[in-house]
Amino acid sequence: MKGPILIANRGEIAVRIIRTARALGFATVAVFTAADRGAVHIDAADLAVEVPSYLDGEAIVAAARRAGADAVHPGYGFLSENAVFAAAVTDAGLTWIGPPAAAIELMGDKARAKGLAREAGVPVVPGREAEDLTEDELRGFCAEHGFPAVIKAVAGGGGKGMRVVRSEAEIGPALGAARREAANAFGDDRVLIERYLERPRHIEVQVLADTHGTIVHLGERECSLQRRHQKVIEEAPSPVVDAEMRARMGEAAVALARACDYTNAGTVEFIVGGRESSPGGDFFFLEMNTRLQVEHPVTELVYGVDLVAQQLHVAAGGALALAQEDLIPQGHAIEARLYAEDPSHGFLPATGTVRVYAEPSGPGVRTDSGIRAGSEVGTSFDPMLAKVIAHGPDRLTAIRRLDRALADLAVVGVATNAAFSRTLLARGDVRTGDQDTGLLERVLADLDTAPPEDLVPAAMLAAAGTADPAGPWRRALAQYGEARVDHGTVRVGDRTWSAGLRADPTGPDHVRITLDGVERRYAVAVGDRAVWIARDGHHLEVPTAPTPRAEAGALSGSLEAPMPGTVLVVHVENGDTVAQGDVLVVLESMKMELSITAPGPGVVAGLELAPGDRVALGQALVAVLPHKEDAS
Repeated sequence: MKGPILIANRGEIAVRIIRTARALGFATVAVFTAADRGAVHIDAADLAVEVPSYLDGEAIVAAARRAGADAVHPGYGFLSENAVFAAAVTDAGLTWIGPPAAAIELMGDKARAKGLAREAGVPVVPGREAEDLTEDELRGFCAEHGFPAVIKAVAGGGGKGMRVVRSEAEIGPALGAARREAANAFGDDRVLIERYLERPRHIEVQVLADTHGTIVHLGERECSLQRRHQKVIEEAPSPVVDAEMRARMGEAAVALARACDYTNAGTVEFIVGGRESSPGGDFFFLEMNTRLQVEHPVTELVYGVDLVAQQLHVAAGGALALAQEDLIPQGHAIEARLYAEDPSHGFLPATGTVRVYAEPSGPGVRTDSGIRAGSEVGTSFDPMLAKVIAHGPDRLTAIRRLDRALADLAVVGVATNAAFSRTLLARGDVRTGDQDTGLLERVLADLDTAPPEDLVPAAMLAAAGTADPAGPWRRALAQYGEARVDHGTVRVGDRTWSAGLRADPTGPDHVRITLDGVERRYAVAVGDRAVWIARDGHHLEVPTAPTPRAEAGALSGSLEAPMPGTVLVVHVENGDTVAQGDVLVVLESMKMELSITAPGPGVVAGLELAPGDRVALGQALVAVLPHKEDAS
């Protein structure tokens, strides 16, 4: 393998792979779509080729040939676990930097993977798999094993096509929803059912295998802090895994990798019992990810191994120089995923232009990012923008360093979950490692996601100091009450602060603002339509002009799109009679589905949408008009 290496991916993972490839002397090729023109990963690579879609395997192989690449790294997501794409790459005479297509196909089928795990002696959760499980078969399983149970898509992961059922009445609706979601996400509506463990921990083991018969594991990662089945915080090692349990889990992961003739990097995922779990506890096979994982940096920092470099070495036919007895975790690492979402508004996807971007620094801190100032964040792709990772000699030091890094990270123009992650890291149960996959959902209502009150007066001062004092920001901030900046004070509503502003030495995008004697550093941007301000991970956007609304002539009372996105399903037609709570339209944005429901009984009107239509934030979608007799 001489290179160039084409990276069949985008964003932070493409940039991260390019970094290692360049360090090893390989040239790189980026692919991009029209929606990604000008993206960071394009500039990071030596060459770039436009393709119609990141899911168009034929076009990507053609791009590799056109650019003179001799190898393809799939990254993660998109086609990374697509056996047909892997085979197409090798059939084209290119080196595939990943496991064999046969292993991808086998382990991508959850039912077959569970069967192989049983044969390999790996513990599995009781379940039932068949080519076409019927509702009656699901009911029979629940009658035998009890509730709760979980219906899961056979192909794919990430929580797509997954529904937990806790009663017999939930089985039918859950089966339909899981099949539909699985078909939309993976083109395969097959499902399986298995016992659902309450409050489990999600722990996964990193494996590396070469083509010479050597397979090693690099310990475990804990990924239990999840929301909507998407990981938020990951760490290594797990707080509940001791050396003996690590050895047993590692041996199980290696046995499974050997059973499926695996090579290159992969991850075997396990679930571990909840509160009753303790060092030396039981674990059960969940699935195998036949690719590099999002959270791989925590393993790299704890074991001192560049996993991408190992992938390239194995793909080139090299033998692993890692001995299992030498792979001992050093210290602790923890990672926070930075998502474009607004925690203060139900974690709806956030879009916009990144106006200011500055990465944190400090001992043990690493940032893997795919954005910069000027990056456009839309709805076409996954909402993850970057990952912030911290390493330390012990778990609490790593947590403190990560918290500090998230506070120092500056992203202005697009709302993120940075402050929310800091709030999560400050919880006592998280700091002691008492966590499970349901913890975040259970405590979500108790977590303060509102921006701190100082952001509003700070936005006023920043706007007054950097823009026309009589500009539209005054009208925008009037939504908070009387808004005045006058003679060293700021007034918002009935609250008045003594205030001051001065330049910050870090650059023009930052200011130092004093409110009631407390000086803080803020990142700020002032545009024609809004003022954006951020500090310590918090973010506030104050519109200074009306948001453009599509279909200004829409029916009075029309339901508006709470987020920009794509119409996934339309359940009704104009003239249909609906009841309160009926699902009218389902939107999808950044891998998140949102149902638009009827606010009350009535008749559907004003609907002009079809699946696949793009909608803007605030666009009128559909109206539910009262029945004539109700309106009289």
